[in-house]
Amino acid sequence: MKKSDKKLDNQIRTELTELCDFATETCEGFTWLTHLVDYSRFPSSLKIVFVFDTNTNLVSFSDSTAEQELMRQLAKQLSFINITPKELLSHVRYDTEEACSNEHQGKWAKRLS
Repeated sequence: MKKSDKKLDNQIRTELTELCDFATETCEGFTWLTHLVDYSRFPSSLKIVFVFDTNTNLVSFSDSTAEQELMRQLAKQLSFINITPKELLSHVRYDTEEACSNEHQGKWAKRLS
């Protein structure tokens, strides 16, 4: 990883940590998030994965206004580091601990690859 990529990755991580704190407080069942990126194809390759505890809590979240608020907060956090994707939702994925456990025996590295 180039030095500039590492610096950007640290900035992304800092902003997503703030977003994680926000989601933990406002989204029932939210547990953690991560990001995946190929810096040779940045910013189009940026993916943010929001993980909930159960499929039921993810469905409840998707059916509520909380998803819109989370996307507004994500856009805000990314804008602090001058990342403004045109189609924000194309950079977002939702998943659950329950699904990973059922489909990949809880092995997140395999699931996210």
